[in-house]
Amino acid sequence: MRFDDPNLVSSGGLVPVMALAESSGLRDLADEHLSVPTDKGANAGLKVASLVAGMVAGADSIDDMALLRHGGMRRVFDHTYAPSTLGSFLRAFTFGHVRQLDAVASRFVAALAGRSPLVGEAGDGEYVLVDVDDTIIEVHGYAKQGAGFGYTGVRGLNALLATVTTTGTAPVVVAQRLRKGACGSPRGAKRLVTDALKTVRGLSPGKPLVRADSAFYGRGLVLAAVRAGAEVSVTVRLDTAIKKAIAAIADDAWTTIQYTDAIYDQTTGQWISRAEVAEIPFTAFASRRTADRVPGRLVVRRIPDLNTDKNKTAGQETLFDTWRFHAFFTTVTDESMDTVTADKTHRGHAIIEQVNADLKNSALAHLPSGVFTANAAWLVLAVMAFNLTRAAATLTGNELAKALTGTIRRKLINVAARIAASARRITLHLPRDWPWQRHWTALFDRACGPPATDTS
Repeated sequence: MRFDDPNLVSSGGLVPVMALAESSGLRDLADEHLSVPTDKGANAGLKVASLVAGMVAGADSIDDMALLRHGGMRRVFDHTYAPSTLGSFLRAFTFGHVRQLDAVASRFVAALAGRSPLVGEAGDGEYVLVDVDDTIIEVHGYAKQGAGFGYTGVRGLNALLATVTTTGTAPVVVAQRLRKGACGSPRGAKRLVTDALKTVRGLSPGKPLVRADSAFYGRGLVLAAVRAGAEVSVTVRLDTAIKKAIAAIADDAWTTIQYTDAIYDQTTGQWISRAEVAEIPFTAFASRRTADRVPGRLVVRRIPDLNTDKNKTAGQETLFDTWRFHAFFTTVTDESMDTVTADKTHRGHAIIEQVNADLKNSALAHLPSGVFTANAAWLVLAVMAFNLTRAAATLTGNELAKALTGTIRRKLINVAARIAASARRITLHLPRDWPWQRHWTALFDRACGPPATDTS
């Protein structure tokens, strides 16, 4: 065994993927918008492209960027920077530079959507779904700026994300923020939603519907979304006003829905289920000034409370059902969505949890720096790598369009290739009988153009 082949690369899929990034203007956008000072910020476009390429190939730390400096990588990529150089670049970021990188990310995802079916069009009567959620990224050691114990009890930093999803497409991240680990979920959500909706308007002409859980139910997010022309669907906390509204729902207003353990009766055309939904008109923030009040609907789902310790005494069943209620506030009219559809659509908000898990299984497995702004920049770069990987997968057809990043990396990116040069032309020799050869070829043809026919 010898590590002596100067023409072998371990991630041949980076060639078409980074060609897609180049044609989408990644390097030019970074050069235009980033103003990181001193020699650390020189060639910002090349350094950003290097960091994104490393993340696409599986890097989750600064040291992992060394995977760009092996075999024949220098023959297919310009300026494969050392990990120490890239680390110094990130540590030179201030908050303003992170916001500049946010601008690069929003323009980059728009360019990717123009070159690939990354964000599909919403059908007639369908909404463009914008989901907001935060997640704790666990960190270790005491040198991490901003680290703290958040709502999960885990010491880490808090990443706030917004994704966009349309029918037939997987989620794409359109806005991101890194925050202190101990901050509340809604902190900064107003600005994030405003930025996200601005990006979404450039991606799809459909009407946006912002979905979020109860941690984000407040004037900041709701008013920002409504004033930006979007509808909202946000879980509410069961406070006094909500409980009073639920109590006012008539007994005959409840409709049985498909839910866990439900059975569909084909004879009656109804679901046999113990879960039911109903709705009632509701004005959010009614105690505030008139300009801050938002009229809409309160949609409530109820399921029996089957806690045996509470509902049974000495083995005797309760005489009346007791219910657990889950309510959300929405500005979508009943002409656009009936009660059952609104409830089912709102529950789809959980799709953003898959994005959180996917990022943590990729570049966000670690936040590699002790400097908060460097980690904030790392988050933005991780999002760009995620969107780029997703865009590359959509160019291969429907089979991988919704696959997880790890699956896409295994089938398209981390493919060993041997580089050969002849007549000033570089040829990639890939493994024979690669199971996903058709997908890889489709990506290469669409990202780089069809290769010349080999007549030898």
